[in-house]
Amino acid sequence: PIASLLFFWKELERQVRLTGKVEKIFQKKSEEYFQSRPYDSQLGAVASRQSSIIPSRKYLEQKFEEAKAKYKGGKIPLPSFWGGYILRPFEFEFWQGRESRLHDRLSYIKENNNWKIVRLAP
Repeated sequence: PIASLLFFWKELERQVRLTGKVEKIFQKKSEEYFQSRPYDSQLGAVASRQSSIIPSRKYLEQKFEEAKAKYKGGKIPLPSFWGGYILRPFEFEFWQGRESRLHDRLSYIKENNNWKIVRLAP
């Protein structure tokens, strides 16, 4: 899959857009990162599938306490649903707002492991 990340600073009239290929991070890297996190954050990850609907705050706290009792300070395994993605960019676009809509747009495009710079019309 292809995705873009956009960072916009309204007050500065600037933005940066990265476009690239999205890849799932290898499980080994996810495991390393997970184990580097604070212990309570690991418990929180086990107790809660991010963005899933839960009935109440009390339910969340109960799941956290259950995870704490289950692992008792020991190593917490990487949850099967936990991991990450990486964006490998093949284009960066830098936009600078200007008067009269004559904005500056520079695009860095990766071609054959080299970066080509082009100016785009606003």
